[in-house]
Amino acid sequence: MVNMNITNFRKNIFELLEQTIKFNEPINVSTKSGNVVILSEDDYNGLIETLYISSSMMKEKITEGLNTSLDECILEEEVEW
Repeated sequence: MVNMNITNFRKNIFELLEQTIKFNEPINVSTKSGNVVILSEDDYNGLIETLYISSSMMKEKITEGLNTSLDECILEEEVEW
C-alpha cells in the first residue's frame, strides 16, 4: 500500500490513480481530518464479493455443501443453469 499526504496525492493524482488501476495497489491518503484508502474497482468488487460470500446465509450454504456426500449430489450435466 502506498502511503502519502493529501498534498503529494494532489500533485500526482492522475499518475497515482492510473497505477492503482493498473497494478491494484491501494493508496492511503492522510489528511487533517483522517485517512482515506483508494482502491481499484477490481479490488473493491472483490471485497464486496468476499463480504457477500462470508454472509451468514451464504456461509451456511457453503458449509452444507461441504458436509454433503458425493452420493447425494447430482451430476454437473443435470444442473439447470
